[in-house]
Amino acid sequence: MKDLVIVGAGGFARETAAAALAGGRRVLGFVDDNPDLHGTVRSGLPILGPVDHVTGLDADVVVCVGNPRDYTVRQRIVERLGLPTERYATVLHPSVSVGAGSTVGAGTVLLAGTVLTADVTVGAHVAIMPQVVLTHDDLVGSYATVASGVRLGGGAVLETGAYAGSGALIREGVTVGAWALVGMGSVVLHDVPSGEVWAGSPARFLKNVPTVPTVLSVPSVLERQTS
Repeated sequence: MKDLVIVGAGGFARETAAAALAGGRRVLGFVDDNPDLHGTVRSGLPILGPVDHVTGLDADVVVCVGNPRDYTVRQRIVERLGLPTERYATVLHPSVSVGAGSTVGAGTVLLAGTVLTADVTVGAHVAIMPQVVLTHDDLVGSYATVASGVRLGGGAVLETGAYAGSGALIREGVTVGAWALVGMGSVVLHDVPSGEVWAGSPARFLKNVPTVPTVLSVPSVLERQTS
């Protein structure tokens, strides 16, 4: 197992470092484009330099950036780095439960207490926060973000880049479209179209997402399924 370098130095990056260390992996540190952070230490690990510094290191990489205000940034950094798939690590906290028939893609992070019950498919560069439950036959597309405490019913789908806010409940068989955002605590009973923001209980349309990426180097789970 190679050493790990984490792109980003915010909360999610530090949580990922803790998960990797708990699993016995050596973490060299973080990279971040904020020059004020270079040479400093966060969570006991150094900030090694700018993001592009990882291209010259003999280490695995995981990209841990993004928040509800800009949840497309993870895709942009992966595109910018242009690294081969084999450079990307998959980080699972030791407490994660991955059930039979389930798969997890490269560059994806599953934090503490996450449960994949059976036949769950999670794509590449997905961020899954603590205490998430994905049940049978769920599909989570590449670059999706699943915040803490989210629950997906059986056969639910989060398409490429979708964002499910903390505590959201998504009904069985429901699809949240590509780069759509579901607000925290929402109860999603119907399909959410791509590029829209929905919130509430039951969730309803609020507005369109301002900017939706159009270029992806990593195919979504759905593209894999139909190829």
